[in-house]
Amino acid sequence: MISSELLKLVRRPRTWVSVALICALPLLVAVFIAVTHLAPPPGQGSAFLSAVLGDGQLYPAAALALVLPVFLPVSVAVVAGDSIAGEASAGTLRYLLARPVGRTRLLVAKLISVTSFVLIAVVAVTVTSYATGVLILGPSRASAVGSTPGGVTGSIAPGSGGAPTAGLQPGGSITSLSGTPLTFVDLIERVLGAMAFITVSMLGVAAIAVFLSTLADSALGAALGALATLVASEVLVTLNAASAVQPYLPTRYWLAWIDFFRQPIFWRDIQRGFAIQAVYVVVFLAAAWANFATRDITS
Repeated sequence: MISSELLKLVRRPRTWVSVALICALPLLVAVFIAVTHLAPPPGQGSAFLSAVLGDGQLYPAAALALVLPVFLPVSVAVVAGDSIAGEASAGTLRYLLARPVGRTRLLVAKLISVTSFVLIAVVAVTVTSYATGVLILGPSRASAVGSTPGGVTGSIAPGSGGAPTAGLQPGGSITSLSGTPLTFVDLIERVLGAMAFITVSMLGVAAIAVFLSTLADSALGAALGALATLVASEVLVTLNAASAVQPYLPTRYWLAWIDFFRQPIFWRDIQRGFAIQAVYVVVFLAAAWANFATRDITS
């Protein structure tokens, strides 16, 4: 059952079209930056994007920041929302369960398939954006973004006291967002940490969509329901009147992975982000199992 679901995932053109579209945005941004030789000015665009453009090797961080708010959650919600509701709308769910396959086993197979899609998407964005950053922007891109006295290059964040937020130190070492140098091994470890954090965050989205998928017979309805939940969370995060519930919202700590690129790493929000997503995954997957195990299958 698990191998069948994984093969179905790999053979679907939708899977690779979604991954290609997610990877295309960072590539397009890098091409525009290389052609115009302009990074987003202070106060416009993503401040984090402006910072990491100081070094092409840090471009995976910018790419993840670009796809996380919209493109990645949408694709995950669509795939996860289709997991059960898609079979029901196609009329194949009843036939799947008619075979000697338990409902729990089928749900586990669907979850592994959705998790595999999340991993494929995150890894694809990271790998392609690293190649894009090195080949198009180059490690010497810092000189095009800005420079600081004493030969240290990098972009300057407002209020940073003149400290470079990202770029190259003399001799070619990579600079963290705090202005201190990082080794290449440090960079790899921090990128892997950011990938793990974003993967867990997207599993929270997937858990919500899978739960809704067990309630509805429409894959589109399940995906839209998950996206509506995320939109509502984003609105409440920015609303001062909702400060009491903000620490518990699914999108509250989505950007905490940026703290992996500081020196030292700021662990507080990262740990909270992992914890809140773990709660959402456990609660909504348990609800999905409870509903699917007792649901009358009519299609």
